[in-house]
Parts: sequence; C-alpha cells; structure tokens
Amino acid sequence: MTRLSWEPITLHLRTPFRISHGTSETRRAHWLRLAGDEGWGEGTIPPYYGISDEAMAAVWAAAAGRADPFPDDPAGIHAWVGDAGPAPARAALDLALHDRLGRLSGRPLHALLGLPTPRPLLTSFTLAIDEPAEMARQAAELAGRAVIKLKLGGSDGRDMERVAAVRAARPDATLYVDANAGWLPDDAIRHIETLLSHGVALVEQPVAKGDYAGMGRVQAACPVPVVADESVQTMADVGRLAEAGVGGINLKLMKVGGLAPGLAILRRARELGLGVMLGCMVETAIGVTAMAHLMGLADWLDLDAPWLVANDPFDGLTYDAAGRVLLPDQPGIGAIRRMPV
Repeated sequence: MTRLSWEPITLHLRTPFRISHGTSETRRAHWLRLAGDEGWGEGTIPPYYGISDEAMAAVWAAAAGRADPFPDDPAGIHAWVGDAGPAPARAALDLALHDRLGRLSGRPLHALLGLPTPRPLLTSFTLAIDEPAEMARQAAELAGRAVIKLKLGGSDGRDMERVAAVRAARPDATLYVDANAGWLPDDAIRHIETLLSHGVALVEQPVAKGDYAGMGRVQAACPVPVVADESVQTMADVGRLAEAGVGGINLKLMKVGGLAPGLAILRRARELGLGVMLGCMVETAIGVTAMAHLMGLADWLDLDAPWLVANDPFDGLTYDAAGRVLLPDQPGIGAIRRMPV
C-alpha cells in the first residue's frame, strides 16, 4: 500500500468570483490522504499563482516513494517536508502530518502545537467584484454577519460606488476592502478619504505585491490598517513589510507551505509589531479548519471559504449567526468527509 495518495476536487463557487486577477466559477483543490486515513491534507492554489497540478503532484509522488518514517513530533515536520517544490504541495504534506499526530494523540491541532485555545472570532465574508447594486443585494443577504470584505480593483473606475452601495445596504456592518493589488499607490491614497467616509476599517493589498514602498506610502496616508496579502509569501517579505510600515499581514497556509512555516512567519510578524489576519484561498474545510486552530494568535479572520463553496466535500469549522468561527471538537484538524466528490 502506498503511504499517501491524492485526488483532485472541483469546487463550485456559490456565485462567480471576480477579483482584479479575473473571474472564476470553479477552483481546483487536491485532497491528500496518508495511508489508512491517518491524516489528511490539502493543496489548493488559484490559477493566477501559475502553479501547475503536475508540479504539485511531483512533490507528493516523491514523498510517497520515501522510506524514512513520518515524524513522531510536530517539531520534525518542517524538516521532513523540506523547502523544495510549490508551497501548496508542501502545505498538503504539512497538514496531513500534523493531522496524523493530532489523531494519534487524541488532541486537536492547537493543543498538539501548544497554542492558545482558540476563542471564537468574527470572520469577514467576501463579496466578489460586481455591479454596485448586486454587491449591495448580496450584502443585505448577509444580514447578521458582522464583517463584510469587498473585493475591489475593478477596471471600470466604480470601486467607490461599490463601497457606497454596500454601506447603504448594511449600515451596521464592519467593512474591509481588498483590491488584490489592483490599484496604483496614488490611486489608493486618493481613495482613502472616501473609504473612511464609509467607515472602512481595513484595507488589504491595495497595490502590486512587489511594491513594498507603495504599501508603506498607502499606510502612511491611512489611519486604518493596511494589510499585505499577495506581498507576503516568505519570511523575508515580513521584514520588508515591517520596514515599509504596513499594519499587518494576511497569512495563508497555501502561500507559505503549511503550519510549520506559517507559525514561524506569524511569530516573526508579532515580533515586528505587525497585526495578523488568518486567511484562506478558495479551498475546502480541511485547509480552512487547520488555519482556524491558530485563532488564539490572530487579530482578524478571513476564513469564509466554506461559505463561498457550494459543494465542499468536508465539514469542519462552523459559524454562529454573527459570523464567529467555531472549531469542531475533534482530534487533529477536525475535518470529516460529508459527501462524495
């Protein structure tokens, strides 16, 4: 019997998902399983990252052919996985190995890692770029959910109309905006007065991922946190962003290679005075629930993929009426299979 296997899953989105990088109705995920279902992982990345299924499968095939035993301590997982290959492929192995140790020990992931017990935190719920009236309608349907994140960065010049329409529909909500690197620094700074007039509480990735100085310029002009997403993929990026003066980072396991490197980045961000958002790709409940085990160390959450996906094969984290994230009471990651894929 092979020591691990993987299979693709096509995730269908609840509504077409348009961001500054393009529009999609489906996403490709990969479910990685250790032999005997000892542990589960996930490797999922948007197509605009330019990582092929074949490149990820090569990492998993190499791991399947190894003879050395799996780590028996979380501290050994990073070394076993290594730093070669695409980050989401490494993340899948990292998650499965952590899940295995949690299941074997009967402990949830946060306890296995010695992390603070996660307290329920509000997550944002994301609205893709659309016509302002349609985004307002979708925001109204989220009645009761306390935090809404608006994807902006559209090429039609109507981003501020979108913010105004959503604010009119949900005067009670906390609003975040995410331009997905779709603005130039001068445009982002020009938008700040309007964003603040609508009560926007956080601005995510306003400018190009490599423009650290531009991120800092926007933060210097903005009294609410500017949070880097695409700009943070390595430990070195965290230092650059702190030097630029941004308010925080959006940590995603699929970007950085899993829990072991993710925790190292999180702790370094804290040392440098940066706030931390826990985020996710459009992925299954395996990856999102794994990330939720870090809630005890976070300032903000953006863990809404189970709401965005119409056919998630797994159950894991849940939400209360206001949108607080609740973890399952299970060992390991805590995700279970819900339906055939």
